[in-house]
Amino acid sequence: MIVDERITAYINSLDMGNTELLNQIEEEARRDCVPVIRREMQSFLKSLLAVKQPRAILEVGTAVGFSALLMCEYGYPGAHVTTIEKYEKRIPVARENFRKAGREDQITLLEGEALEHLKRLSGPFDFIFMDAAKGQYVHFLPEVLRLLAPGGLLVSDNVLQDGDLIESRFAVERRNRTIHSRMREYLYELKHNAQLVTSILPLGDGVTLSVKRELIEKD
Repeated sequence: MIVDERITAYINSLDMGNTELLNQIEEEARRDCVPVIRREMQSFLKSLLAVKQPRAILEVGTAVGFSALLMCEYGYPGAHVTTIEKYEKRIPVARENFRKAGREDQITLLEGEALEHLKRLSGPFDFIFMDAAKGQYVHFLPEVLRLLAPGGLLVSDNVLQDGDLIESRFAVERRNRTIHSRMREYLYELKHNAQLVTSILPLGDGVTLSVKRELIEKD
């Protein structure tokens, strides 16, 4: 935990929850050890969706479809979500969850490697949610920036790695060192890229909120 557990528990205790189906999907996912976004992240996403009201949403990392359905449920009613997943065992589960929710026409699920799909997509998207392999975020970023509309939001989840990111790479388990260095590189790029204004928040396991600068026409 990167935030005091008692504070997080209290904040989450105030949450009104989701729809019955979303609650069921979340419960089944946690039972099966499938990662879904944390309660505090769910609340944050709902607020961003309410403010931005995005019409075109791109998600990198579908898992069982929980967050895609949450964005459909609590975002702009006519929004379309394009979501990418490569893990074959999760894809049919996600499709079934979309069917149960009656959102099949509202969600396009692309199967396979995220970077390959990102290169083929044309966009623009006014809201992009990154929740895939953490070590790949920095490799996805050039295509994500290309696809993100001016004024659009990029939200990246799980960026602080339970606090490990502030440690020396030699204090991190050897198997996690590549992810550690790549995530540091990703955060540096988000904060220093001239196209973006980024805030890094100690919410859940760390989240970034980036806004793509509007184009300014010169006389």
